[in-house]
Amino acid sequence: LAADPRNPALPPHPPHARHTPAGVTAPQPHLALGGYRRGLDGVNGDNGTPSTTEGLLHQDGWYLLDDTTSALYDTRTRAVTPRPSHTGNPYQDGYLFAFGHDYKAGLRDLATLTGPPQLLPRWAYGVWYSEYIDRTAADYRDRILPRFRSEGVPLDVLVTDTDFKAPDTWNGWQFDTAKFPDPAGFFAWSKAQGLHNNLNIHPSIMGSDPQFARAQATAKGKLVKSNCGSDCYVFDWGDPDQLKAYLDLHAGMMQQGNDIWWLDWCCDASRSSLPGVTPDAWINQQYADLAAPATGRGFVISRAYGSLQAGGYGGPTGLATGPWADKRSTLHFTGDTSSTWGTLRMEVGITPAESAATGMSAISHDIGGHNDTTGLRGSETYTSGGQQHQTAKLPDDLYARWVQLGTFQPVDRLHSNHSDRLPWQYGDAAKASATKFLNLRENLVPTTYSLAQEAATTGVPVVRPTYLEYPEEPGAYAAAQSEYFYGPDMLVAPVTSPGTSATTSVWFPPGQWTDYFTGKTYAGGTTQQVTSDLGTMPVFLRAGGITATRTADVANDVQNPLNRATVTVAPGGSGTFSLYEDDGTSSSRSSSTKITYTECFGAHTVTVAPAQGSFRVAPREWTVKFLGVPSAPGRVKVGNGWAPSSAWKWDAATKTLTVTAPAHQGRAPVTVTY
Repeated sequence: LAADPRNPALPPHPPHARHTPAGVTAPQPHLALGGYRRGLDGVNGDNGTPSTTEGLLHQDGWYLLDDTTSALYDTRTRAVTPRPSHTGNPYQDGYLFAFGHDYKAGLRDLATLTGPPQLLPRWAYGVWYSEYIDRTAADYRDRILPRFRSEGVPLDVLVTDTDFKAPDTWNGWQFDTAKFPDPAGFFAWSKAQGLHNNLNIHPSIMGSDPQFARAQATAKGKLVKSNCGSDCYVFDWGDPDQLKAYLDLHAGMMQQGNDIWWLDWCCDASRSSLPGVTPDAWINQQYADLAAPATGRGFVISRAYGSLQAGGYGGPTGLATGPWADKRSTLHFTGDTSSTWGTLRMEVGITPAESAATGMSAISHDIGGHNDTTGLRGSETYTSGGQQHQTAKLPDDLYARWVQLGTFQPVDRLHSNHSDRLPWQYGDAAKASATKFLNLRENLVPTTYSLAQEAATTGVPVVRPTYLEYPEEPGAYAAAQSEYFYGPDMLVAPVTSPGTSATTSVWFPPGQWTDYFTGKTYAGGTTQQVTSDLGTMPVFLRAGGITATRTADVANDVQNPLNRATVTVAPGGSGTFSLYEDDGTSSSRSSSTKITYTECFGAHTVTVAPAQGSFRVAPREWTVKFLGVPSAPGRVKVGNGWAPSSAWKWDAATKTLTVTAPAHQGRAPVTVTY
């Protein structure tokens, strides 16, 4: 077997990899599938796709993970053990993954070895709102959230960027009381509205900060000045005293009510002196542990893969832990991109590529892009915090299409450094589109959460490259940059070209595919042109594919239990889906509901089995949407009887049959047949 090319000490490729005898099929080249990158900061996709580092999956079906230098981490005791010295006793520690084209098996093995991706709290799979603008508590309370509610736009997570801090807006460690006069009251108000809060933090402290003296005392005088400013001090998180001093700085804001942390620009000049541990792999884990008591499932939003920033990984001279640790603790914030069509196009392929390379499932782009670029139109000013701010709108079509992408990403987070990421800031068509898709995102939480739980169990991520589902299809490798799977059944091909109506080239895997929005069916094994106005996008269910959504639009996940659910199925085959449920923060009690779709002798039947497990599921009204129904049926059956005509309808435009069954709980399944 060939060595990891980054480690020249291991053997080279054997001769048969270069000279194949006559009549023998040549082996596939050792080509990496996907790749990962610490961040997309400053990237403008109009200039091409940035380079990435290869991860686990390779097209010839094997990978040698060199784990020689990385420290060992015990998840039970939280202890870190450095590897034995190489002095006088050189050695190597490698793991050979052999998975052929069963790429999912490779990801399962990686999860077994290094831990699976973290299941986040259920609310984290809803809608996040974040902007790099000087906000106040009054802004959120009196203007922003009321507008979300009046416009019918859902909101789960409220992110406050760095300007809330004092005495320094970059690395202060308390609220500026001119902007947030009552932080505890702000958090209490926010939670009463069903929201969770995320505060931006930077890993340094000013010597003039009121908390500096206590931090330096806890660190036993070991905090040192750095190049982060003339009076700026940083931390060595590998030193227990300095780590405690750093984590203690968060205590006040946690006591006031903050939930989770956004570790931005890790790590400035802060570091970890622990051998074999990169700074952000280590501190991200500490943040996850810090947040766990408040959230049930602790995590941090942060850049990942600090080994790249540190200068590499693996091999006797490598610096650290590689890319494998971050998925256990980190929601990967991919950094500050430019707001261009090329960047949107690039992000379509980045998420599945990273997921396949490292097993990372929770990935979050700035929806709308971050950095202002030339050509953004509709500039305006507004007053916040007593200051004038300049904002810049995206073109309507670019905004609408980016929101559509976010709908089918692991985490959907609106963000920029120049405002204007909210639907009502745009023209009527873009506003209607963004409102529709943000509500769809919220309503998809039951499916997304089930897929995230599957990722935490199997290592197979929420967003999947096409070759993960169709590894023997050459077209799946060619299509991996422009389309992907959301779970096993839903094919997503985001629109990445301008216009209120745009045409997208879509490769369809073998089988039959049904448009989720229009009901049109497509034959697999083909590449076809799909035209979408701003109200739709190319999303397709495979034959027998199933999704579960909320039936009605809701304000957020916390305030709205799933008492009305819709099952959507696509024709052409049979399928199953397991709806996972728990209290949203702990898996100690959970239940699963098996949903099946069958076609037999002209009968199309959806069966919702009773929930199985220790988590109590309340009575629920089920609505079933059959896609691709060519004409209105004469009768529809619910359970053992015929449904009244008021319980179902057929839409001729979308060829969709919608049937509602009454609220039901008991041992008998819910069945709907036409």
